[in-house]
Amino acid sequence: MGDGYTLALEHDPAPADVDAVRSGLAAYNLRYAGDDSFSPLTLLVRGDDGTVAGGLLGGSYWSWLYVESLWLAEPLRRRGWGSRLLARAEALAIERGCIGVHLDTTSFQARGFYERQGYTVWGILDNLPPGHQRIFLQKRLRPE
Repeated sequence: MGDGYTLALEHDPAPADVDAVRSGLAAYNLRYAGDDSFSPLTLLVRGDDGTVAGGLLGGSYWSWLYVESLWLAEPLRRRGWGSRLLARAEALAIERGCIGVHLDTTSFQARGFYERQGYTVWGILDNLPPGHQRIFLQKRLRPE
C-alpha cells in the first residue's frame, strides 16, 4: 500500500506489543467513558488439602461486574456452591458500587442456573460453539 505499515499474524507476540494494543484502547476509552477502574475478582473453593475445587473469576469496571468464569468440580455441583460463589461475587460488586453483573454461558452449560439466580438473557449468538449457543445474561443489582 505504500503507507509505511504492514499487517502481520504473530504467533508469539512480545508482551510489550500486546500491552501496546491494550494500552492504546484503554487511552481511547478513557477519553470518552472515563477511567474504567478495573479491579479483578477471584473467589476460590478449596478442599481441606488446599486444592482448588472451583471458583469464580472476573472483574469490575465502569460500575459493572463481569463474570469471566465460574467452575465447580463435579462432586460440588448441585450442592449450593455455585449459588454461594455468585452471591459472594454480587455482594462484592455492590461494595464496589456496581449497578449490575454480566456474564455469558453456553447452551450446554448453566443458563438455567443463572436464570434461577435472577439473571435475564439479553442476547444469544447461534453456532458458538458450532451446534450450540452462546448466551449473554445480566442482573441488575441496583438502579442506575
